[in-house]
Amino acid sequence: MQKTILVFFGGVSNENEISVITGTMAINVLKGAGYNVIPLYISQNGDMYSHEKLSDITNFKGENYKTFPLAIMAKGGVYTLNKHGKPKKFFAADCALNCCHGGAGEGGAVCGLCSSAGLPLASAGIFESSAFMDKYLTKLVLSALGIKTVGYAYAKSAEDIYSCADMPDFPVIVKPVNLGSSIGVEKAENAEKLKSALQCALIYDNAAIIEKYIENRREINCAAYFYGGKVITSECEEPHADGDIFSFEDKYQGGAKSDCPANIPEQTADFIKNTTKSVYEKLNMRGIVRFDYILDKEEVYLSEINTVPGSLSYYLLSGGFKDFARVLKEVIEQAEQDFAAGKSKKLLHTGVLENISSNACKLGRK
Repeated sequence: MQKTILVFFGGVSNENEISVITGTMAINVLKGAGYNVIPLYISQNGDMYSHEKLSDITNFKGENYKTFPLAIMAKGGVYTLNKHGKPKKFFAADCALNCCHGGAGEGGAVCGLCSSAGLPLASAGIFESSAFMDKYLTKLVLSALGIKTVGYAYAKSAEDIYSCADMPDFPVIVKPVNLGSSIGVEKAENAEKLKSALQCALIYDNAAIIEKYIENRREINCAAYFYGGKVITSECEEPHADGDIFSFEDKYQGGAKSDCPANIPEQTADFIKNTTKSVYEKLNMRGIVRFDYILDKEEVYLSEINTVPGSLSYYLLSGGFKDFARVLKEVIEQAEQDFAAGKSKKLLHTGVLENISSNACKLGRK
């Protein structure tokens, strides 16, 4: 029997358009592998739309997606709505896949929706999604695990640069804490440029981290997922930026190239893979996750953890879209196994409400 997979993409995020690329890619890979697919697009204002034709990326030019039915989540699947906003047709799903980049979609909201709707999720869970969406919380979690990160300060306003005891020496990199795709990221060589970069970052977010800029650094990525009782890691990749910062244009507008496998010593590659596996295992993570590292000569720093990586890191985990269908099949199977194991656990019913009087919770009663 064909299984039906609900694919979330879009989201209330600056990375909405990038998510459309990832989402439509995943939908078509799943279709090619023989799955039924329910596309569920979340617009930047939070409206949900669902229709099979949303697998075609051209429907997102000129907001053509608005011609398709609005939708809502329900237990076990999705309802599409009629023109009056009433539930019209129910589409049941066996499992869900999260392709939302940034915002609440990547930061745990989709996980919560699936949990509430009783759907297995073949992506990262609530904890890792919310924690690693925030670069400051990422630093705290990794510190607790004994993982080395680049020195930083945390700022909620441009004025914090005058009071932060942990301020790194110049030059520094300013990053909004909750954004991805290099949006709002700037390099600053002095206090004046730092204040300006912070003001810019805080247009997009409520806080930023200020990291020590490492000259001649190398950026290395490694993806992982869990299946069959073990963490499977990819080869290491080294993307190359045109300038001081790996920019949005480098990532998505053809400005960057990469080496995979990265041209790094074998022991460094092994260290990165083992660190990736260790963090993934210790936090009992699930789904496809990409770990981004910074090399400073012999030093290795874990920089960020992406729980919904761009294009789901298919280029790291497979030889192409056809081969990537196998990876998606495995994370879907794992999600269904985890969900079944969770459902087997006992829910306690105490009966405490049976002994409460009818007026016990009325205001003003003692």
